[in-house]
Amino acid sequence: MGMKCPYCGNEDSKVTDSRMAEDGIRRRRECLRCGLRFTTYERVQSAALQVVKRDSRREDFNRDKLGTSMRAACAKRPLPIGTIDKIVDDIETELQRLGRAEVPSSLIGELAMERLKKADRVAYIRYASVYRDFADIDNFREEIETLMASRENRSPSAQLPLLPEEKPMPPQARRRRRVRRVREVRQGTEGSQAPKSDEPIAPEDRGL
Repeated sequence: MGMKCPYCGNEDSKVTDSRMAEDGIRRRRECLRCGLRFTTYERVQSAALQVVKRDSRREDFNRDKLGTSMRAACAKRPLPIGTIDKIVDDIETELQRLGRAEVPSSLIGELAMERLKKADRVAYIRYASVYRDFADIDNFREEIETLMASRENRSPSAQLPLLPEEKPMPPQARRRRRVRRVREVRQGTEGSQAPKSDEPIAPEDRGL
């Protein structure tokens, strides 16, 4: 079966370039119908790895399933392109290095959370909330407090903060804000005074 063209769906193509990639072979192809070019990657099939679920069921390790769950946790987060694929590759490589035929699903979850914590704290909290299935809001708050405490003990990170932080205001902007507030106070004071009347004042009112 040929490689299907992503543009027209044709399965006939020719290889114009082949290079070794980090985890397989990168091939540049040209569709024989529309003439457009696209890239494919061929990954070496490793030995089958069985994942033992919490209910003792067993299933083949599925990197696509792992990637889908991590993409859901990282939705709308400002991660560099390819971050999730790199994390999945790292996890799969580490599992293969163990040399085991079976690994518990809990190990995969812990490896995923360990890497998400370094990549993006919000994505980590999202993933952990599903994986650890917090019993109540107190458990969830404890996890966030633990994460915040660990962040304070480390050097400043390039990650976005869990909560928005106020940016320091330049001196000139602070002065302009003070002047604006003074003007607003003065205008409010003047506006609160009784308006002047155009009617003549009676002599008795003038003390005459």
